[in-house]
Amino acid sequence: MTLKEKALYNQIHPLKLSTDILAAAVSLYLFWMHQAVPALLLHFVPPLAASWLIIRYVDLEPQKNSVFGRYVAATMTRLIDAVRLFGDLVMIFGAWEQDVTLIVLGLLVIVGAWCNGLIPSKARRKSHG
Repeated sequence: MTLKEKALYNQIHPLKLSTDILAAAVSLYLFWMHQAVPALLLHFVPPLAASWLIIRYVDLEPQKNSVFGRYVAATMTRLIDAVRLFGDLVMIFGAWEQDVTLIVLGLLVIVGAWCNGLIPSKARRKSHG
């Protein structure tokens, strides 16, 4: 498996997903409390460390060969990654501003980016029809 494939499939490994979710939840609380340095460290370091460890040491073939793996291979583009990052930044800003609406909107952007392949598009219909 190439490094590019490992970088893709590590995103759907249960350890990576749980690290991302837990780090985001705790760090958003710290952003809410205006503790910028610990919030930034917690928000970004554990997910990066988890990715590095998973890419380096974990067999990601099960993720690659799963239904979810095929889905992310087909839909997870650089643009979608950028949209997810934008949603993350909106959540961080919302937490800093103590604005629950912005946090929820950021989360919806992230969920929408993950679900983008579920929305029918002309390009997908042409490639499958």
